[in-house]
Amino acid sequence: MPRRPLDHPAGTAEAAVAVPGPRAGSSTARRAEALSLPPSPDQPTPLLGNLSPSQFMRRYWQKKPLLIRQAIPQIAAPLSRDELFDLAGLDDVEARLITHFRNKWQLEHGPFEPDELPSVKQRAWTLLVQGVDLHDDRARALLDRFRFVPDARLDDLMISYATDGGGVGPHFDSYDVFLLQVHGKRRWRIGAQRDLSLQEGVPLKILQHFECDEEWLLEPGDMLYLPPHLAHGGIAEGECMTCSIGFRAPSHSELTSQFLYHLAESGQTSGSAGDLYRDPQQPAVAHPGELPAALVAQVSKTLAKIRWDERDIASFLGSYLSEPKPSVVFDPPARPFSEQRFIALAGKSGVRLDRKTLLLYDRRAYFMNGEENSLANVKKWLPEFADNRSLSAKRFVTLSGDSSVTALLHEWYCAGWVQVGELA
Repeated sequence: MPRRPLDHPAGTAEAAVAVPGPRAGSSTARRAEALSLPPSPDQPTPLLGNLSPSQFMRRYWQKKPLLIRQAIPQIAAPLSRDELFDLAGLDDVEARLITHFRNKWQLEHGPFEPDELPSVKQRAWTLLVQGVDLHDDRARALLDRFRFVPDARLDDLMISYATDGGGVGPHFDSYDVFLLQVHGKRRWRIGAQRDLSLQEGVPLKILQHFECDEEWLLEPGDMLYLPPHLAHGGIAEGECMTCSIGFRAPSHSELTSQFLYHLAESGQTSGSAGDLYRDPQQPAVAHPGELPAALVAQVSKTLAKIRWDERDIASFLGSYLSEPKPSVVFDPPARPFSEQRFIALAGKSGVRLDRKTLLLYDRRAYFMNGEENSLANVKKWLPEFADNRSLSAKRFVTLSGDSSVTALLHEWYCAGWVQVGELA
């Protein structure tokens, strides 16, 4: 399957029925965001079936599935059906349409104009919209509930809309996922699959011989956690919508290749970037197709000189994992406030990270949207900012006496990385 797709079915009912949440950026939305902060590691929470995050991570994370009834009671879909359809029509949004008409699977990629989607009265189709948290504060607030897992592992929130009978077929994924039902009903079947052969001639990675071990019907507020490589499939019972909270799981080969590229880019490989291979002692050859042994030896010697340590690895991971996805575009303010005006407003309403901003840190550095900087001069406040994704007005005022702090926050505000206004 594509990067994080087809196992998160669902949909929402009529637009008038799927009650939209508060508009992005509104005070109501910010209050909702404040209420959505993750529980502390040792605090039991309904989100995890009254387990604490620490208990959940020890007992279930990457080990076995967990069904949680009423993980979020009285939940409403973050977006209405019409809002989701509008989002699927944008050029910078990843959307997929899966249909199973006349027993034939088909897959199309967006963007989709409204008249390009099937009728909501037609059975057996699903719309998957990836990265909704990048485009809507309500979706971002819902995603933030799952920050008991490190941000470096948290991927995105996908919303899946389906009409009655809609699904994407039984399959398995290589990442952890929480499947949160937010409208309507979906029947999930899971199994510890041994036969991993796939159906031939279909555009989806659907298991050919799926064997079900357990089955549940999820209603709004119910949630299913699935570890990687557990086969599963779901079918919508009526029009419904599911939010899929997924996690990054880069392969070893991806990390290795990207790390070596990082070393080369940062100039930590031996020699300069302009150094060329030289072979002044190369003799004339009778077998020009043969790979020169001297070439192999010289390159081997060059590679053997490459050295790295944990600091280099942390530098790579922080930069790589905080790099926004290729489709992400930040929106700087059209008429940014002056630094003085910014300080005055932030002193009244605080500041928060833009929903698209990724901010990580370690003991030595912080990594913001793929850029690495020393933590030394911001250590007293940046970890707090990264952990909470906001600074309250009161906290901002206590920091505003340091001009380097306000200048940096104003710079990020002008870049669209930071917004004025706290979460509560």
